Amino acid sequence: MNDHIEGRPFVRDCLLAAGVAALTFTMLAALFWVVTPPDAFALAPAREWLLVCLAVGQALLLCLRRVRPLVCLAAVVGVQVVMIASSPPDATIRGFAPFVVAYTIGGLLPTRRSFALVGTAVAVEAAASVGTAVAASSGLLPAVGPAGSSALSYLGGAFVGSYVATHRRYVRLLRQQAAEAVRTQQAKVRAAIGAERTQMARELHDVAAHHLSGMVVQAAAVQQLIDRDPAAAKEGVAWIRAQGKATLDNLRLVVGVLRAGPPDRTDGAGPYLDGEGTVPVPGLAVLDELVRTARDLGTPVDVTVDGTPRPVSPIADVALYRTVQEALSNARQHAPGAPVQVTLRYLPREVSLAVVNAPPARRPEPAARSSSGVGLVGMRERAQLIGARFADGPTADGGWSVTVTLTDDGGERS
Repeated sequence: MNDHIEGRPFVRDCLLAAGVAALTFTMLAALFWVVTPPDAFALAPAREWLLVCLAVGQALLLCLRRVRPLVCLAAVVGVQVVMIASSPPDATIRGFAPFVVAYTIGGLLPTRRSFALVGTAVAVEAAASVGTAVAASSGLLPAVGPAGSSALSYLGGAFVGSYVATHRRYVRLLRQQAAEAVRTQQAKVRAAIGAERTQMARELHDVAAHHLSGMVVQAAAVQQLIDRDPAAAKEGVAWIRAQGKATLDNLRLVVGVLRAGPPDRTDGAGPYLDGEGTVPVPGLAVLDELVRTARDLGTPVDVTVDGTPRPVSPIADVALYRTVQEALSNARQHAPGAPVQVTLRYLPREVSLAVVNAPPARRPEPAARSSSGVGLVGMRERAQLIGARFADGPTADGGWSVTVTLTDDGGERS
């Protein structure tokens, strides 16, 4: 796998080297035999062919530019030194390979190291130019051209390579940031979906725990009355039917609220309506109906309201109503027949709700004793949602207590 990955850049570099070699041959052939007059260079044909072959060979070395960049640079510089020594004193013969290898070094290596290497290459070629000029006894002036050309090729190529590499890293960073932003957005969407599912599960549990548990209790009573008191059994069946219809209405209400979003309040004391203002969302305004249903199922419930009732925020109103609903359902399941005290206090700076049931009057059914605890979790989550304090636990006499305390500030935040 690694050989395959490393082979692909090498193949592309071989094609690049072949292209640069062909371009170099064309340029030097035109320079020596087409564009330049025959007497412009005092070079023998063999020397001209030597320079052309050296430049073409130098270009072919570019196949190593990424697999062995330092070896490629050293080889290109070595060939260029030979070309400087073989060129006439007043001419500068140079192909494209030095610029390409310097571009590669600038793109692959850190900036300081790349410029140090190409600076060394410039120094080596400048020394070769000076040595060739001195050996030819032509002074130092002929060495200026090859040295300047070397500096322009290597330093310019390294600068361009470093700039392109920096730009690529910047684009890659932008893409990574964009991908991270997409992942963050997806995580937020997943979290929102999870919260929505939790809300739906909580609402459905509240509806099912309240209505269906009552229907189960009533169905058990009807079963015992079928033979002894058919009339009472018929009344019980009618009640179960009504409760089934109410359950369906509440389930439709839950789905409608979750689809349409937060409901709007019709007034300061009445129930909340859905988006079309037709289906009431339960709140403290219909607490009496909830208590009456619990009493019909055989749970003695006493309600006490202290202070002057005042409206709370819509979400807090629903949360308090659901807390009473779930507490009554739990009392009916875990303490059947035990009296329940519901106390709603409107204090100057807070609204307190307490639901306390006495110990069970009879042993609960096994199915009722095995609870998943979802109801208490849902009540606690609702309290956290409205910024209220929640407490639950056994009482001194063996009953159970649930308390939710909502401050005015917490109600405003919700």
